[in-house]
Amino acid sequence: MGILYIQMLKKDTTLQGETDLQILLKTMRPQLNEGEFVFCTLPSLEGFDLAELLFFFKESESITVVLKKEVADKLGLPYNFVAAWITLTVHSALEAIGLTAAFSNALAKHGISCNVVAAYYHDHIFVGKNDAQKAMEVLTALAKGD
Repeated sequence: MGILYIQMLKKDTTLQGETDLQILLKTMRPQLNEGEFVFCTLPSLEGFDLAELLFFFKESESITVVLKKEVADKLGLPYNFVAAWITLTVHSALEAIGLTAAFSNALAKHGISCNVVAAYYHDHIFVGKNDAQKAMEVLTALAKGD
């Protein structure tokens, strides 16, 4: 038990993400995930099946949940934004500098709003459902250096 605990405390360098912006941009490989996603709010998660959520975030006003549109519809949860979900498949380090600014600026130049979630391995971008294909084109061009 003691040895296992010590090993868990050691920094696992195999899990470290990329920090070099140029490498991140060239290898970000955007992937459009299937489905439509919505942002909703709940006063609590009590009685809510967490398996139905993509993720949640506790804010001072309420809990924001992101889930598939059909789940929100089934539960009668209100929303006002239907999004497509794009994952940048490069393993970006949480401390990487400039990646979010680079892709959000590229998307903004094409009139595409984005909501970004940084998870441990990847960055996830939520864009309006109608902007999904254009966003993929913009992100692919950015990766190619166009």
